[in-house]
Amino acid sequence: MKFGIPSLLKITVSLMIGFSAFYAQAEKIISLDQAIALAQQNDPWLHGSKLKQQAVEYNSIASGTLPDPIMSVGMMNLPTDTWNLDQEGMTQFKVGVSQMFPRGDSLELKRQQLKIESTKYPLLRENRKAKLKSEVSQLWLDAFLAQQTIKLIENDWELFEQMAEIAKASYSNVIGKTRQQDVIRAQLEIVQLEDRLTVQRQKLETSIARLNEWLHLYDDSNYEKAFDFDAQPMAFNVSETLPEIRLQTPAFLKKAHYSRNALALELENHPAIRSIDVQKKVTETAVDIAKQQYKPQWGVNASYAYRDDMPSGDNRADLFSVGVTFDLPLFTENSQDKQVAASIAETEAVRTEKLLLTKQMISEIEKELRQLKRLSERQSIYKEQLLTQTHDQAEASLTAYTNDDGDFSEVVRARIAMLNARISALKIDVDALKTVTRINYFFAQSHSKSAPAHTGKFGEK
Repeated sequence: MKFGIPSLLKITVSLMIGFSAFYAQAEKIISLDQAIALAQQNDPWLHGSKLKQQAVEYNSIASGTLPDPIMSVGMMNLPTDTWNLDQEGMTQFKVGVSQMFPRGDSLELKRQQLKIESTKYPLLRENRKAKLKSEVSQLWLDAFLAQQTIKLIENDWELFEQMAEIAKASYSNVIGKTRQQDVIRAQLEIVQLEDRLTVQRQKLETSIARLNEWLHLYDDSNYEKAFDFDAQPMAFNVSETLPEIRLQTPAFLKKAHYSRNALALELENHPAIRSIDVQKKVTETAVDIAKQQYKPQWGVNASYAYRDDMPSGDNRADLFSVGVTFDLPLFTENSQDKQVAASIAETEAVRTEKLLLTKQMISEIEKELRQLKRLSERQSIYKEQLLTQTHDQAEASLTAYTNDDGDFSEVVRARIAMLNARISALKIDVDALKTVTRINYFFAQSHSKSAPAHTGKFGEK
């Protein structure tokens, strides 16, 4: 999505100025750029994602560490008749230690698996930001449409009131061809305008309320302040001008160059797709971990046994023992074999998730492109014909009525038609921008360097 802003420095400065004015509740006007930046910078989900990533990274370090050695302390072979330590030569005070070693390379593989999994979180945050950009843009544009529609209706309100007064005066003085039904019609149109105005105000208030969800300041260093919801202005307006939002890949989406295979490759770098690639690598590592179960698990143990002197005072030698333990994975058919098969099946399932998401994205893009094409056609119709024609018709009807050569109801119908055409043209413009924002979401490109980037054909292992 492009907003025609010259430089990153200019964005930063303008946003800082806009934020301070917005939260000081001085002007209570927020632009689309400000709304998007506020939503992305103050989303608690993003902070929670960073904490989850830290947790996985800490667990990767912990999982790569050997298990703690086991200490044992005990008395062996005490005589039960006297309980004397020096009575029997077999009586010992024994201290031992044992250490188990994981099977094969499973320790290192588990560490690598969690390390790979941690690279998924930056991608999820990039996808979240792209979704926020699209979602906030939709809400902002809804508010803009309602706000500008209200202004269009209010601008014509005075004209309809004047027409009603003229019709009433003309009917009272029996001037011209004004009839009682013309007076009633003029008053009815005003009431209907009032109803339309109420509907649009309702839409504006609803959009502002929904947009407010994303504009609440969040400081992860001050958790208690995040619950101060009164610090956020409840009512505000959006900018007066329609923002410039362009397709990110206009040439790529043209019919002459369009290819679903090329589109699928373009989507390979979408953060949502790349996060599935990361999950696939995690499951592939799980297969390697499962294969380590075929290898024996080793352990070493050592102990030192102290013996008391004999009753005669002669010294008894202390004892030292050392040993190695390992298991024999012989019965693998219903254990290790099935664990490996389950890990392989899970890896294949992740591959299908990538295929399903790519198909869904391609379908959504094509749907939005068709809608954008029709909206563009309607924009041309309104710009080149309808707006001019309805304006000319309204002027002609008013001129004819003024010259006592036209019908008052025709004047009203023409004015209503012109207002409806202007509102429809505005809605088409807004719907077109909303469609562009939805398309641009699918072309959000990942900038994360920690996650694997796809360089081959779509669907390659």
